Amino acid sequence: MVSTAGFGACGVALWLSASRFGGMLVTAPEKLAGVCLAPGSGRGEDEGENPMDDVPVASAGTGGGRVPEDLAAVIDARGFIMAWGAEARRVLGYEPDEVVGRAAADLLAADLPRSARRHVAKAHGCVSEVALRHRDGSRIMMRLRGVPLLDADRGTPWFVTGAAPESPAGPSDPGAAALWDWTLAQLPLPVAVYDHNARMVGANERMTRVLGKPVEEMRGLSLWEIEPHQPFDEFDRLHRQVLRTGETVLHEAHVLTPGETRAHSWAITYSPLKDENGTVRGMSTAAFDSTEQYWARRRLAVLNDASLRIGSTLAVTRTAEELAEVAVSGFADFVTVDLLDSVARGDEPEPVSPAGPVGYRRSAQQSVLEGCPEAVLQPGDADVYPPGSSPVQVLATGRSARHHSGEPLMGQWVTSSPARAEAVRKYMIHSIMMVPLRARGVTLGLVHFLRHRTAETFSEDDLLLAEEIVARAAVCVDNARRYTRERRTALALQRSLLPDRLSQPAALEVAYRYLPAGAGAEVGGDWFDVIPLSGARVALVVGDVVGHGIHASATMGRLRTAVRTLADIDLAPDELLTQLDDLVIRLDRDEGPEVRGQPQEASGEVGATCLYAVYDPVSRHCTLARAGHPPPAVVTAGGAVRFLDLPAGPPLGLGGLPFEATDIELDEGSLLALYTDGLIEAAHRDIDVGLGLLREALRHPAPTLEQTCDEVLGTVLTQRSDDDIVLVLARTRALDADHVRTWQLPSDPAAVAGARRTAGEQLAAWGLGESAFATELIVSELVTNAIRYGAPPIQLRLICHDTLICEVSDASSTAPHLRRARVFDEGGRGLLLVAQVAERWGSRQTPTGKTIWAEQPLSV
Repeated sequence: MVSTAGFGACGVALWLSASRFGGMLVTAPEKLAGVCLAPGSGRGEDEGENPMDDVPVASAGTGGGRVPEDLAAVIDARGFIMAWGAEARRVLGYEPDEVVGRAAADLLAADLPRSARRHVAKAHGCVSEVALRHRDGSRIMMRLRGVPLLDADRGTPWFVTGAAPESPAGPSDPGAAALWDWTLAQLPLPVAVYDHNARMVGANERMTRVLGKPVEEMRGLSLWEIEPHQPFDEFDRLHRQVLRTGETVLHEAHVLTPGETRAHSWAITYSPLKDENGTVRGMSTAAFDSTEQYWARRRLAVLNDASLRIGSTLAVTRTAEELAEVAVSGFADFVTVDLLDSVARGDEPEPVSPAGPVGYRRSAQQSVLEGCPEAVLQPGDADVYPPGSSPVQVLATGRSARHHSGEPLMGQWVTSSPARAEAVRKYMIHSIMMVPLRARGVTLGLVHFLRHRTAETFSEDDLLLAEEIVARAAVCVDNARRYTRERRTALALQRSLLPDRLSQPAALEVAYRYLPAGAGAEVGGDWFDVIPLSGARVALVVGDVVGHGIHASATMGRLRTAVRTLADIDLAPDELLTQLDDLVIRLDRDEGPEVRGQPQEASGEVGATCLYAVYDPVSRHCTLARAGHPPPAVVTAGGAVRFLDLPAGPPLGLGGLPFEATDIELDEGSLLALYTDGLIEAAHRDIDVGLGLLREALRHPAPTLEQTCDEVLGTVLTQRSDDDIVLVLARTRALDADHVRTWQLPSDPAAVAGARRTAGEQLAAWGLGESAFATELIVSELVTNAIRYGAPPIQLRLICHDTLICEVSDASSTAPHLRRARVFDEGGRGLLLVAQVAERWGSRQTPTGKTIWAEQPLSV
């Protein structure tokens, strides 16, 4: 015992209270001199500061928050232990000489709660749950009370008391305890118990079978240490989550455990184990085998997936691929979809004879293994089912078949192909189902379902599931087949009406792209054309017929022919659109409903938009007019892009509204972009976004127009369009003075000889001497007619580019025409001679009169 001499009144009081140490106070006496309860050691200065994990105390010995004093110690102001009671030794296992003078923090198994640290910092007494470290390293939770003291040095020692943990009471009846142990051990559900560090304490027999290890080998290890691979890392994480939060977690997993030969589905419950104070001491795991429920849910999910994914397009191959993808993701390891040869060709399905071979083509296949290594054929390959084989019987009877390894029919199917036999052996294929692909009473093909990675063989429920999804897919395949046949017909019609290749006149360099609508949409009525005109001029046309399908394609062909005919008579762009508008109205009336006794009215079913442009390389002027069509874009040689502000004009077919033409001057090397609305319009974006993308794509054109076309489509089209797309790019060229010569002629018959001589000299300068005779004859006749029948001023122009063009213009608007001259007529033979000598000739109206022209092929 330690003497109390020199302690003073406060020291004696403290010593009396030290009787709580169980009659044994081991301390350094010199450190207890002058120690007494600190004034105000009851409530904290901040009244009501009462966190959930600790409670301020009223006094050293009485008041609220009193804790049973099974443990007592004194800690000095520096945090070192000054005194150690006998009960503390019993609870924590430390001898007094092991702890006196040692830092109290060494005995903590975890940091003090935050609010407790706050009270200690303010020298306020408190009660709190504290994790202490036993001498054997285990963790003990105790409810401690700390009372601040005051020593002679004005420091703040602490008087700490606490309650020893109570041992949980076990079953009083040994028989009941045995029954309880037997129940846990023999429970048909896998059960395991883990301590507060997520290390296994014990497991029943069912759990040891699942994990494939005896409990002695697993005890003291975490689940990750027992099985260091997926998905046990996730299970271990859930263990620690339950220990941290104290909340039950429900989890489902489909996994192949080390002690099982087949994967099972488990519904696992992770539950915290708490003491009477609510402190989490450990956790338990209980698992329920829900494999049957898992497969039932999977089958329902496959059916739902099939209804959502199969038939998303009207493409036969894609529909077959969707069927294979759904089956592999649902219940099969390898799936093939074979279509009969007649179906693959796009023809009507042919009947299948059970006695003969059946030709087929692999349409799609899918495997759980990357690249489908078990496949004997590749998509697109053709093969034959041998006569009498199981696939032929299934196709002929329309009834599905299910085979397993060891059955004669499966052996027959395997040995019918050496490559298949090798694949079955290598990948251990053990179960197969064959389901006919039938729709509307017609057999279209055969679907194979195989298993090699899944240990279970196909069951009767699997066969019913396969038949259900194949029946749904068969209707989609048949719809896609019918649509593909009709679409192929419409595309063939449309392509026959569009130019196979565009002419490449000297005035322009032209490139184009035409993209039909996506596979899920009908063919549209977009068209385009490049039409050479007189005087080295070129017309560019882009149009779009309202609607889709064969009807739209036929209307497009009519309009394209009409535009070419109107262009040949050299109508101005606005006048040409007016004539075309009248034609569309007549077509609409012809196709509208006929009502007896009433005038035929337009049905509104025929309509179109159109853009017509004429470029003259001599003047570098371009005249454009549009009928409800998107505006063209012009790119300068410097890369500046602008959309021409042309009068929009009404769409063709409305009638009664005018069209306006706009004339612009283009520098040589300018790029003109014409397109249809399918390029810039899309359901998922605004039209301004499409125009912005087009502007950006044209700002930096590629070295060639062909490359520029590809870059424009790649930039503007973020996904396949539901409408036809036409893009025409034209880079302008100019004819300089070396290729064009112009002379003003007087209205005098004597000027004919001078014009003939001047033309001959120019041809000689161009190196076209062989064309001099024919050209002088043409010049003589055309100038004579202009002087005799026209009006001044009279102009002669020769143009040399890819042809030799002779033009004579005058101020009269009277158009010339051929007539048959009588034997004794003095005139009337001039234009006949011109028509015989020239390759082609004609006349066109101009703002100041008319121009008569004749073209000849170049002969150097």
